[in-house]
Amino acid sequence: MDISVVVPLYDEIESLPELTSWISRVMDENRFTYEVILVDDGSKDGSWEMIRKLNAGNPFIKGIKFRRNYGKSAALNTGFEATKGNVVITMDADLQDSPDEIPELYRRITEEKYDLVSGWKAKRHDPLSKTIPTKLFNAATRRMSGIDNLHDFNCGLKAYRSAVVKNIEVYGEMHRYIPVIAKWAGFTKIGEQVVEHRPRKYGKTKFGLNRFINGLLDLMSIFFVGKFGKRPMHFFGALGTISFLAGTIITIWMIVDKLRAIAKGIHYRDVTTQPLFYIALVAVILGSQLFLTGFVAELVARSAHERNKYQVEEVI
Repeated sequence: MDISVVVPLYDEIESLPELTSWISRVMDENRFTYEVILVDDGSKDGSWEMIRKLNAGNPFIKGIKFRRNYGKSAALNTGFEATKGNVVITMDADLQDSPDEIPELYRRITEEKYDLVSGWKAKRHDPLSKTIPTKLFNAATRRMSGIDNLHDFNCGLKAYRSAVVKNIEVYGEMHRYIPVIAKWAGFTKIGEQVVEHRPRKYGKTKFGLNRFINGLLDLMSIFFVGKFGKRPMHFFGALGTISFLAGTIITIWMIVDKLRAIAKGIHYRDVTTQPLFYIALVAVILGSQLFLTGFVAELVARSAHERNKYQVEEVI
């Protein structure tokens, strides 16, 4: 099969007939073999009944229904597990992503051999309250991830080699960072394509401003897990060592300074009345705690069933 299209959705009953018809037309015009996997994330507006009708009219349209709303990341991860196509395309169900972009995305994956191609909505139909935080979010993500060539990490329209979606796990609200997750998994050939951003035709947006706060926390989480997930002691141990040594050096300096003052008969303040004493005390305690945290994290990591699971590209 050439292409699997994964569409996570929540209360999008009005847009589904038009979206699936559009996708099918594009696929037929380009003679792609395909499947469309609609993942209903606990909709309450009758979206699942609509998916049943669409499936009855076109067997290439498939559906997965959650018992309740789990979020976009869960929907994508479940959809990825069900895909059978050589290339996987993701898009939102609100008709703001154009299926006409699919042929070019497919070409870049199959001919230019990209692992992942992410859409970039260079011209957005969104208010400033959404576009400005988005730009700040993308700038921070570029800096922390080292993926300098992407302008829009959170664009729903993306294309992947099948191997990518089968070897990554998307959870929580990590769908914003799929390019980062793919990079940490060893899929480093990541490209970008300018895509059309169409005005929302039906319904209303499901996302609020709180997603930017959650996004920052998720970015720090994915950065730590990706870099230190299998060796947490390298992170906590390094910080603990620096803190402990700083406290120890300050303590030694205070002791030497006091002994020197005593030897010269100079009045010296009590150690416990000096701010440096408390700074040194906090540094030593904090260093010890970070060290212990590192040891506990190592024990947890070594007990994990995926501790020796690595990405293998090819075996001959």
